Amino acid sequence: MLSRAAREFAIEIAGHDWSDAPYRADRAGHQRAHDRRPSEGHLDPAETDCVRLNAMWITAQVLAHADPQFDVVEYAAACGVQERRPGILRAGLRLDRDGQVSAPGPRG
Repeated sequence: MLSRAAREFAIEIAGHDWSDAPYRADRAGHQRAHDRRPSEGHLDPAETDCVRLNAMWITAQVLAHADPQFDVVEYAAACGVQERRPGILRAGLRLDRDGQVSAPGPRG
């Protein structure tokens, strides 16, 4: 079961329209359909999924470091990210030399 923080991160990630993420800074929960002035650029569905995946991994790194019981596969599904290859979601988390989830921040 996801923590409250993980559930709330997942709701934001799943509900956000990532299709024009590289072209504008959006507020939380952005939906292109509600834009007064839509951006000219947009990503195709595969590119959009890649941005969503990266947003999920960034937040998952922090959540997994804080909670040893954190399940990245459950979290990814709640974020709207599908695991296309077995193990790929877990492989996106950065681990230390002891195999534990690394602390947030740059690698040393």
